[in-house]
Amino acid sequence: MTKLSVNINKIATLRNSRGGNNPDVVKAAIDVQQFGADGVTVHPRPDERHIRYNDVREIKKIITTEFNIEGNCTEQKFVDLVLEIKPDQVTLVPDILGQLTSDHGWDTIKNKDYLEDIIAVFKKAGIRVSIFVDPDVKMVEGAAATGTDRIELYTEGYAKKYTSGNKQSAIGDYVEAAKKAKESGLGLNAGHDLDLKNLKYFKENIPWLDEVSIGHALICDAIYLGLENTIQLYKRQLM
Repeated sequence: MTKLSVNINKIATLRNSRGGNNPDVVKAAIDVQQFGADGVTVHPRPDERHIRYNDVREIKKIITTEFNIEGNCTEQKFVDLVLEIKPDQVTLVPDILGQLTSDHGWDTIKNKDYLEDIIAVFKKAGIRVSIFVDPDVKMVEGAAATGTDRIELYTEGYAKKYTSGNKQSAIGDYVEAAKKAKESGLGLNAGHDLDLKNLKYFKENIPWLDEVSIGHALICDAIYLGLENTIQLYKRQLM
C-alpha cells in the first residue's frame, strides 16, 4: 500500500500568522500519526516563514512514524539541520530563496555532479534520499545516475490537467516517468497539488507508488471534514 506522509507546513503558517503557539505544530505531528498517517513531512525554508528549524528538532523527539524533511540542499543551514536530525528521508528540492512554493524539479543532467556529491553526504549519514523531478524520462534517467534512492514526481502539472477534464493526458507523462524509475531501480514518491479528487486515479495508474506527501489540500479539507476523518479519506484513495 502506498504510504501517506502529511506535510504540516500549513499548520505552522497558521500559527505564525498570529504569534504564540496556537495551533501547536508538535501536537499536530503527534495527532496526524495517531490519526493514521504513515509519516510526517516538513519543509523548512531559510526565512522560517512556516516550519521553523526548532520545530523540526521538537518533532524529531516525538516522531513514531516516518520523518521526511524536504528542502533546498544548496542552503548549508538546511544540510546541517538534516545531518543533525537524521530523518528517515530527506527530499531535495531545487527552490530559490524566497520561493512561495516548489514549482519545478531538478535538472538531473545539468546538476549531476552536484547531486552526486550531496546525495552521498546524506546517504553516508544513513538517510534515505529522494530528489524532486519533473515527469520527464530523461530527468529520471539522470536521477538514477546520481545515486539517489528515490525520486519524487512533481505533480502540479498532473493536477491542473486532471481538473481540466483530460485524465489520460494528465497521467501519460507520469506513467512513463514512473516506469523508467521502476526500470532504474528507484523508489517512487509523488507530491504537489494531489487531493481527494485526483489522488485515486494517480495511484490506479501507478500502483507501485511508494509514498505521497500531501499538505495544502489535506489541511484545507480538514477545516471542513476534521483532521482525523480527512487523513482516513486520503488513505482510502491509496488502497
